[in-house]
This record gives sequence, C-alpha cells and structure tokens, in this order.
Amino acid sequence: MEASRESDYLSHDGPLREDVNRLGTLVGNMLAEQEGADFFHRVESLRQAAIRRRREGEPVAALAAALTGLPAAQAEALARAFAIYFQAVNIAERVHRIRRRRDYQREGRGPQPESLRDALLKLKAQGVQADELLRWLTRLHVEPVFTAHPTEAVRRSLLEKEQMIVRALIDGFDPTRTPQERAEDDDRIFMALSSGWQTAEASPVRPSVQDEHHHVGFYLANPIYRIVPAFYEELASALNDVYGVAVALPRLLTFATWVGGDMDGNPNVGADTIANSLATQRAHVLEHYLADVEALARLLSQTEDRVQVSDALRERLADYRRRFPQAAARIRPRHADMPYRCLLTLIRARLEATHQDGHPEGYASAAEFAGDLELIDRSLIDHRGLHAGAYAVRRVLRRVCTFGFHLARLDVRQDSRVHDEALAALFDDAQWPQRPASERAQRLREAASGEASFAAVDAAVVKSLHDVFATLHEARRRYGSAAIGLYIISMARSAADVLAVLALARYGGLVESATTPSPRGAAEANGIVPLDIAPLFETIDDLKNAPATLRALLDDPVYRVHLSARGDRQWVMLGYSDSGKDGGTLASRWALQRAQVELMEVAQAAGVRLAFFHGRGGSASRGGARLLPALMASPRGSVDGVLRVTEQGEVIHRKYGIRALALRNLEQAVGATLRASLRPREDEPREDRWRATMHALADESRRHYRALVEREGFVDYFRLATPIDVIERMALGSRPAHRRSMRGVEDLRAIPWVFAWTQCRAILTGWYGLGHALAWGAERHGEARLVEMARDWPFFVNLLDDVAMVLAKCDLDIAEAFSHLAGPLHEAFFPLVREEFARTVSWVERLKGGALLADNPRLAVSIRLRNPYVDPMSLLQVDLLARWRAGGAADDALLRALVACVNGVAQGLQNTG
Repeated sequence: MEASRESDYLSHDGPLREDVNRLGTLVGNMLAEQEGADFFHRVESLRQAAIRRRREGEPVAALAAALTGLPAAQAEALARAFAIYFQAVNIAERVHRIRRRRDYQREGRGPQPESLRDALLKLKAQGVQADELLRWLTRLHVEPVFTAHPTEAVRRSLLEKEQMIVRALIDGFDPTRTPQERAEDDDRIFMALSSGWQTAEASPVRPSVQDEHHHVGFYLANPIYRIVPAFYEELASALNDVYGVAVALPRLLTFATWVGGDMDGNPNVGADTIANSLATQRAHVLEHYLADVEALARLLSQTEDRVQVSDALRERLADYRRRFPQAAARIRPRHADMPYRCLLTLIRARLEATHQDGHPEGYASAAEFAGDLELIDRSLIDHRGLHAGAYAVRRVLRRVCTFGFHLARLDVRQDSRVHDEALAALFDDAQWPQRPASERAQRLREAASGEASFAAVDAAVVKSLHDVFATLHEARRRYGSAAIGLYIISMARSAADVLAVLALARYGGLVESATTPSPRGAAEANGIVPLDIAPLFETIDDLKNAPATLRALLDDPVYRVHLSARGDRQWVMLGYSDSGKDGGTLASRWALQRAQVELMEVAQAAGVRLAFFHGRGGSASRGGARLLPALMASPRGSVDGVLRVTEQGEVIHRKYGIRALALRNLEQAVGATLRASLRPREDEPREDRWRATMHALADESRRHYRALVEREGFVDYFRLATPIDVIERMALGSRPAHRRSMRGVEDLRAIPWVFAWTQCRAILTGWYGLGHALAWGAERHGEARLVEMARDWPFFVNLLDDVAMVLAKCDLDIAEAFSHLAGPLHEAFFPLVREEFARTVSWVERLKGGALLADNPRLAVSIRLRNPYVDPMSLLQVDLLARWRAGGAADDALLRALVACVNGVAQGLQNTG
C-alpha cells in the first residue's frame, strides 16, 4: 500500500495512511513467507493493474485476462490474499475512528459530531431546558436487536485475532513507546495475520442455531457488556457539562436478539432453541457477574479498624454466613476483618447457586442481586467510599440493570401462514386460510379471550406451536418477564393474524392471572396473555394496507382488553427488506414513510401509544442508513423516545466489534433518538405538495422496477448473471435461502437477493427505477420541484444520499462481465440495467449539485482504498463461475475458490445483504 496512493486520502489522514501502509507491508511480508515470493509478486502485479484500470481507464478485459484459467487452489489463495488486504484497510479505518474520537477529547476543539455532548448542545440551542430533557430521559428506550441473518460468518477465532491487531495499533497511539516496543507490536500483528492466514474463514459445516447464538454472544457478552457503564458515565458527564445537572440516570439501554427465536422459514428453530438460547444467555451473564464480583472483592479490601460499614451490611453478612456456611468457611482468616470482601465472597456463592436452576438459595431475580450491590454502594457512600470503590460497584450495577439475568431479550417470530395452518387443524377446517379475515377474526375471538378452548389435535404444526408458547410460559417463570421480547408476525395482513397469536398462546398455556381489572371496565377473569404482539408489515401492499389492519385490530374488543393489560402500547414492525425487493428502493422508502404517518393517526385516534420496530438490514437496499439523518428524516412524532432496530451480519461487527466503536455507536443512537424525539424537524408548509409528488414518483418507480423483475426470463437471468447459486451453497446461516419453492423473485429471501446483486457489482436493488421516476417526474412536475425537494426535504435528501453511496460502489463494467454469463439473456436485460444506471447517476448528481459522494469525502476515500482489491476478486469470480457451472457445479475446489471470492468482495464493499 505504497505512498503513491496519497491522493486516495484526505489531507488530515496522515495517521490513517501510516496504519494502512504499515499493515499492508506486514500483510505482504506474511504472504511472501507463507506462499512464497512469486505469489506475493503476482498479487502486487494484479493490484497495480487494478489501480491503472481505475486511474487510466484501461478496459476491464485486460485485468480479466490475467485472472482467467487459474488452477482452483491458486485462485482461492489469490482471493484470500486480496481479502486479507481488505481486513487491513477495515481495521485501519476502525482504529482511525478511535483516534479521531480521542483527538476531539484531547484537543478541546468542541464536541465530536453526533456525540452525546454534541446532541445535548444542539438541544439546548433549540431551547430544550433541563427539566424537559430529564422528563424525556425517563421515557427514552434504545434497544438494538441482534439477528442471525446470514451476511457474515467469520469464525470467532478470527474475530479475536482481529482484536489483537486493533490493540497493537491502539498501543501505537502512545508517542513514548520505544523502538523495541513498536517492534513487539509489529510482531503481535504479524502473528495474528499469519495464524489467521492458516485458518479457514468459515467452517464448511452450516452453522447450527447454537453456533449463531455463540457468534452474537461474542458481541453481547464482550464489547457491549464492557462498555455499558462507560456510556452512562459519558452521559452523566455531558449532562453536567452542558446543563449543570447531576441526577441518577434511568435505564436507557437494553438489548435483544432473534437468535433461537426466529422461526420464520427456519425449520431448525422452535421450542428447544428458544429454551437453549435463554439458558445459554443466562449462563453467559452469570459468568460475567461472577467475574465482576470477584474483582470487586479484590478491590474492596477496607478493614474494620480503618473504616465503618453500615449496620444493614453487617446484618446481610451475618445472614449470608448462615445461609452459605461452606463458602463462609473458605474465607481466609486474614480477610475476616474485611466486611466488603467477605460479603462479596458470599454473594459469589449465591450467584453460583443461581447458576443451578431451582436452587433454593439462588437469587430469584436480578433485582435481588442488584439489592445486594446497592447495599454495598450505600455503605461505601456513607463512609467516605465514593472514591474508594463505589464507582466500581456502580459500574456492575449498571450492567445488572441493563442485562438482568437474561443478557438480551429474546424475540420470537413466525409467519402468519404457519399460524393459519395450525388453526386449520384446530378448527378442523381445511379452508381456514382462504376464509375472509373478518370471518376468521369472528371465530377466533372466543379462543383469544379464553371464553372457549381448543381440543387437543395430533398435528405436527399444532404441537410445534403449542410447545413454543409453553416454553415461553416456562421461560417467564424461570428467567423473568424481561427475558421475553416481542412476538412478531411475518406477513401480517389482518387483525385476524394477531388474534390468531392470542388464541394459540392460550392453547399453549401462556396465560397469567390478571393483577388488576382492565381499564376498559372488564376484569380479566380468564387471565391475560403476557406477550407484546407485533405485526410485521413487509411488502408494499401490506404497508399500504397497514393502517386499515391496525384500525380493525384496535377496534376489536377482545384485543383491546389484551392491549390494556400491556399498558395500551402497540408495537408495529416495519420491514425494509421485502418492501425493497417487492417495489424497489424509492417505492419502499415512501411506503414506509407513509405507513408511519397513517399508523400514528390510527393509534392516536384510538388512544394507544404506538412504538415502531425498524427491521433494517445492513445495505441501503434493505434500509441500512446513517442513523441520525434517518431519524431526523422520519415522520414527526414517530420516534417518540423509542428506538428499536435490527442489527445483523457485518453491521454487528462494524458497529460493536471494538469497544470504543461500540460505545460511539450507542452514543450516536441515544443522541439521535433524543434529538428526533425532543426537537423533530419543523412543520414544512410545502410538504403536502412534496408528498403528492413523491407518491406519483414512487408509483412510477415501482412500475418501472416491476417491469424488469416480472419480464419473462428475468429469474433465469438473475440466477445466471449473479453468484446466487454459490451463495445458496455457502454455510452462512441455519435457515434456507428460500421461503418456499423458488417460483420467482418473491420466493427468494431479501438477504440473498441483495447479496447476489451486490456481489456482481450492479447492486440494482438500491437504485433501479429511481432514475426513470426522476426523469418522468421532471417532465410532469418540473425539475425545479425536484431540486427544491432534494435541497429542503430531509426525507428526500436522506434517500438521495443513500442511493449515491450505492451508485458509487457499483461498477457496471464488472457487472457486464457477470451479465455475459447469462448467454442470450444478457442482451435482453443488461442494456436496460446500464441505461437505467446512467440515468440514475445523472439525476442524482443533478439534484445533489455535484459528483457522487462530493459531499461525503470520507466514504469516497474508503471506496477508493478498496477498489484495487475488490476488482480482481470480482473478475476472478466471473471466470470461476463460468468454469464451475460448465462442470455441472460439481467441482468442490472451484466452489471453495468461489466462496473465498464472495467472502472477500463482501468484506471489501462492506455492504452485503
């Protein structure tokens, strides 16, 4: 990564350039050692050719020719070599983000943009007083939800090696390190690179649900667990600096997961994985608490001859000595005069008992454990211990408040059609799924309210769902109500779909006695179903019909009794993935925007608080976006103090893989939620006109997009012009790539759909139809209208920014090389793609007033750094695909090389599914 590429950096990127060059040199040395000097020189030759192609406009064929016909093993090694260069750039950029954060903190040049201090300063400038801010903090709730969606499958051992490299680079921030220490840092990096090279990127065995759980657990139980206290300390400091207030902060953050609970289309998920995931999460968090308590015991060595402790603490200590005599006997005599250490030793014994399910001396709840820690905290504060250990106790208390005894709430998701299949058996009505929604709702009310019950039925789907709800009931008893998140209904289309879950939950025994009468005047004589049910609206049509569905649901008397027992708050999940696959980016984004506005109107009229759960993916095609602009562009009132959003695949790694970046991400999320809630964008009198224009643009864009994907032969073209057949063979996740038999695009999951188009560098899922719609709109409404919207309407500004990023990552010359794999279908489809691409680029640049990414130089640099490594892998993939398919897709060596290419391109583009 030579200095001649200095033009690829920003003027202040000197340290980043140094890190990239340092890592690049070490990677090159490692490749020469592991594979030989000739191999390294070949990699360098290809990289230089890729740079010339970009800078001098050389035809893609020249680079492709050097990558044709290579033996499979050599092709795989080349792909892995380019991929490891990507890893170096990725790591260097992440470390540079940490460096920039420290520079802001050290140099006193004002708050870092999107930090908590920055958010509070902006709110204060907008007139937010301290009392208003503090009221909002009590209702603020940010909950990232980690899914198992398969866009990354890097082994945990490789993630740990990456962290070794990160730590070595961060150590290099210290200008006082000696030459010998810097050499030792390089040795650590070289060791991590070398051992990583000798390790397969992913297991050839498709991961089990438990494997997925361990992968997500790596982030939850390591970086995130560690930085949660630091987040609250940073917020407290910012509040004091900006507003001059010091208050006890409420809980603002929790975490959730779908791993083990997402049954939608995954036959490997059910009652057993729900139980296993919850048990594993409990074990993980208890192990962390045990380590924390042991560390506190070592820290709190205060002796009775130097400091007093509270009477309450002495009483608790005496009580625990009686309850845990064996642990008490193990306390060393020399520690007998250390009351805090003695109590913490016995608290550890109680935590160990909690590990044993049903142990009578275990903690019944995380609140009991927190109570012991609070007792220690109060005693320390009352006896001059604020700076003698109380801060450390409070850090553990923050973790207990955040993670409880469950680590992360477990969501459950299932397709509405599975519920209907079970109900058809329970009602003995084969026509049940085809009956009108109103008729199904009427028949479900008695079962949903508990006035009637189903007879036992011997059908597999019935037993499966019965066991799921029975397991959720047992989980609430064993782990507490906080352990269970939402029950999400995929493909929800009517109020009957939600009543179906209520009825099936009662059938499975998920019922608890009502503690208070319903506010609507009806006592819950039949008990309540303690479950928040969230319909998921996914397709364009479902989003359009969502307000009518919600209105019917909130008008239903049985459901309103249920909802009143849940605090009259209704969750709705919005699907960005299938709506984008269904109608293209513009139609999807507008359908989601409109749905939120209309759903809020329905909820407000019914006196219900609505909370949105955003099912965003990693790529812009699936709703991935910078959080602050996305929230500020959302409809006024839609955030309302709540941010619940999915995090998946490579996004989890990018946001949460390093502690400092995990902390930064949480700061951005909370700051953005505060700003969008307290001071959403102001009313805009022109917005009615803009909405009407956007409605027409969205319809036209969708028509143009559907004309492509519904054209005869398109599914065959897609399967030939992208590596979808390789992606389907990859061991990325525990669920299949198809929902049902592959009749068309609608039956392919959104993730592999986007993943495949990204791999071939067309990424048409993120822009196709937009250029046509903008040209059409300029003719009918005038270009001035579009320019005005692109300048002044946050929704449209954010959309164009996201599309510009996607367009900048495309390479239509490489996409054409993939397209030629489709044979005669190439001429039928690719000219349409190239024409629409050129049109979209032209209109986005005209409306934004400059070249793509002119207003985002940081992203432009990131793409320039990666292109010389992405391009050779893409062209190598084209050649390998042709050869693999020609041999009937039976050559495993070629498949391994293809998988290496797919993994490498995914790392290079940093957006997959």
